[in-house]
Amino acid sequence: MISEKIIKEIFIECRPETLFTFFIDPDKMVKWMGRHILLEPRIGGKYRIDVNGSDIAMGEYLEIVPYEKILMTWGWEKSKVVPPGSSKVEFKLTPYEKGTKLILTHYDLPAREIPSHQQGWSHYMPRIKDFAEGKDPGVDPWSVVAMH
Repeated sequence: MISEKIIKEIFIECRPETLFTFFIDPDKMVKWMGRHILLEPRIGGKYRIDVNGSDIAMGEYLEIVPYEKILMTWGWEKSKVVPPGSSKVEFKLTPYEKGTKLILTHYDLPAREIPSHQQGWSHYMPRIKDFAEGKDPGVDPWSVVAMH
């Protein structure tokens, strides 16, 4: 099976120290993604992101470099195509001008899963940007509608 990756890049007007907390603090993460979140932000720690009551992302933290990088396994609780642990998501935070360049790389996805995950990250990246910049994009419309 051919595996592919998604790369998304976005500039956010906030310091890496601020942005970093949006990946390790469940109260902050739930503002931009999902509706119920459990996080154990340490190497080997598990996470569970309930997006909408039926789509539940799960995995574990593989690497945490404060204010610079988070690498976690990624998968969906009931999926046979992308089960928990079958792919990896990396968030890299780089200071840039008066803010942070956030580069998301999602590795090891089956080719047929690229479009849906591409759509997913295209949905969530602007939401994290808004919250990190102090704006309120409102309730995530995906948190009330089952996607799969």
